Amino acid sequence: MEKFKRLSGENRLLIFGIPVLVIVAVVGWLIWHATADLDEIEARTLELNSVATLAWEHLVLVIVSALLVIATAIPLGIVLTRQSTQFLAPVVTAIANIGQAAPVVGVIVLLAIWLGFGTPVAILGLWFYAFLPVLANVIAGLRGVDKQLIEAAHGLSMSPLQVLMKVELPLALPVIMNGVRTSLVLLVGAGAFATFIDAGGLGGLITSGINLYRNPILISGAVLIAALALAIEWVGRVLELAFTPKGMVK
Repeated sequence: MEKFKRLSGENRLLIFGIPVLVIVAVVGWLIWHATADLDEIEARTLELNSVATLAWEHLVLVIVSALLVIATAIPLGIVLTRQSTQFLAPVVTAIANIGQAAPVVGVIVLLAIWLGFGTPVAILGLWFYAFLPVLANVIAGLRGVDKQLIEAAHGLSMSPLQVLMKVELPLALPVIMNGVRTSLVLLVGAGAFATFIDAGGLGGLITSGINLYRNPILISGAVLIAALALAIEWVGRVLELAFTPKGMVK
């Protein structure tokens, strides 16, 4: 609770305002769905159980991809900021930049052609796409830690691991969490392309709307993906606040 009191007015507005926007979007869509004059195809495609299944598939894609990104990018970022291995950072970052620069739909489809269709391949493609923001922020956050604090910690006879866990990571955490939040939002949008390789998700509503020339289906997919992106953005901000040391909350 104390951390919330320390937040700036802008961040308070985002923390409390985003859930309101999500609720308005979802409830508004549900009211429209209950009152809209849908034809047989639209009604069948937008059946609530079907939409809920697509939303769940989309959420699973995002969560699993995000966990994979966190489990790989943070340890690699730590390794690349150590004195003995930091010379590798430009090479690894350049490779990660390729994944970020390439169109996500192209990455996913090429991987599907190579490895086959399905959810695991979609998760691999999303991981490749969202890896850079977390890696870059881990490197930037750790490099931004005051060197004098690190030297002081060594002067207190702390081991390198203790310095990392008790000094470097806590101070770099706000920057790292900002990268994680950016990655989460990217994954929600990119997850819409998973439908192209039979991995499910809310992107199926958009492609169905386009293929069937049904704007209600197309717009429903866009609204629900936007609402999910806002919800994930809010979760990322709450986690960022929760893990940021008290004195560094803004």
